[in-house]
Amino acid sequence: MSLSDLMQFAGQNPLLSALFAVLTVALVYTEIARLFVGFKIVSPAQLTELINRESALVVDVSAIDDFEKGHILGSKQISMSQFSPDNKLLAKAKELPVVVVCKSGQQSSDAAKRLHKAGFSRVYWLNDGINSWANADLPFIFIVFDGRHQQCHSLIFHDSRRRHFLDNGFK
Repeated sequence: MSLSDLMQFAGQNPLLSALFAVLTVALVYTEIARLFVGFKIVSPAQLTELINRESALVVDVSAIDDFEKGHILGSKQISMSQFSPDNKLLAKAKELPVVVVCKSGQQSSDAAKRLHKAGFSRVYWLNDGINSWANADLPFIFIVFDGRHQQCHSLIFHDSRRRHFLDNGFK
């Protein structure tokens, strides 16, 4: 296929050619913007490595109800309404790897940007949030309140076992 063939095709299909050009520009823009967001996007497997090898601080910016429904072992909950890079928990970790997560990844992306702007050098964001962690069938904690004794029990389960546990009446 020569350049003249491509030009002929573009001339015969202007709408399709324009759509291709727009999609190409959007793709290039997205990839370039990702390089300059100031934080690194990690998968659940990469997050596991950061936790195990570098003692990363995992900050969950989910609402407390979502946090209690399931969170990563060792993560610290700071709701978005109270999130600040000056938080005393975060101030101690300015040079450590800090991974920001939430249920879907939307709120945590904003929090990661704020940390980067505040001078945190190693900021990470879990792509697709806790949902991706659960879909990878990695263990997490959820909290069960026992109404009879007013006690709080934290249990560690993989997602499939958690569903089975909850489906059997332990809500």
